[in-house]
Amino acid sequence: MNKENIGTLFAIITALISGLAFVANKFFLVSLDPTLFTSLRTFFVGIGFFLISFFKNKLSFKNFNKVSWKILLSIGFVAGFAFLTFFNGLKLTTAGRAAFLHKLLPLFITVFAFTFLKEKIKRIQVYAMIVMISGTYFISFSAITFDIAVGDFLVIIATILFAVENIISKYAMIKKESNFVVSFCRMFFASIILFSIVLMIGSFNQLLLITHEQVLYIGISVSILFLYVFFWYYSISLIKISKASTLLLLSPPISLFLSYLFLEETILPLQIIGSILILIGAFTVSKIK
Repeated sequence: MNKENIGTLFAIITALISGLAFVANKFFLVSLDPTLFTSLRTFFVGIGFFLISFFKNKLSFKNFNKVSWKILLSIGFVAGFAFLTFFNGLKLTTAGRAAFLHKLLPLFITVFAFTFLKEKIKRIQVYAMIVMISGTYFISFSAITFDIAVGDFLVIIATILFAVENIISKYAMIKKESNFVVSFCRMFFASIILFSIVLMIGSFNQLLLITHEQVLYIGISVSILFLYVFFWYYSISLIKISKASTLLLLSPPISLFLSYLFLEETILPLQIIGSILILIGAFTVSKIK
């Protein structure tokens, strides 16, 4: 397969992992502060990508990175603040609305990729993305209320920050930076921001109360997140980030199907329509070169 096909395949795999993660999180609930939980996950995933990068560089720090550390640090710090903004927004809105608003990420990435990376966006891709976002709305319809909350704006800001982080990451890769180094910086430096907040709010002592069962669940969550980051950043190193991000919208119907299969949740007719729209849009986008 050529780079385009591999990148497209990896973006679809990322969506599959994202859909799986949504269901897995319902199974493996961890009663930790969300910021602490995310700090642990991002830290261990970051260490994993550091080791990969270190070994690929023949156990040497010489020429470890190709672009400026300012760029690499900004990736992690923007991601860290995005996580914090998202968690604060989540406290002030409903989970259903937050999940849908976060699915607007491909829209922001596409706009930024066109503006700053000068990616050429075909009209058919824009139309397909609109169809997929509409499908996502149909899937989430029953969980979305129409009253506007302050948390909605924070979630949108967080989603924009995540888009900015992704654009900086793609820029670094355009400048020949390794996707593994980018993945390390994104996760590790984001964890530093998150751990700083954990210390400030006094949640760090929860680590002393973690049970063996929670350690197992955290380990599973770390493994899933590692795979997500691996395939996502590998994907955008090979294909346009606007295309890859749009394919991420495949995750809601995947979560819907897995929830029906393993959690025996009901699928509504509107959700079936939404899933069909997303599949049509994804098929269209996957054929774009």
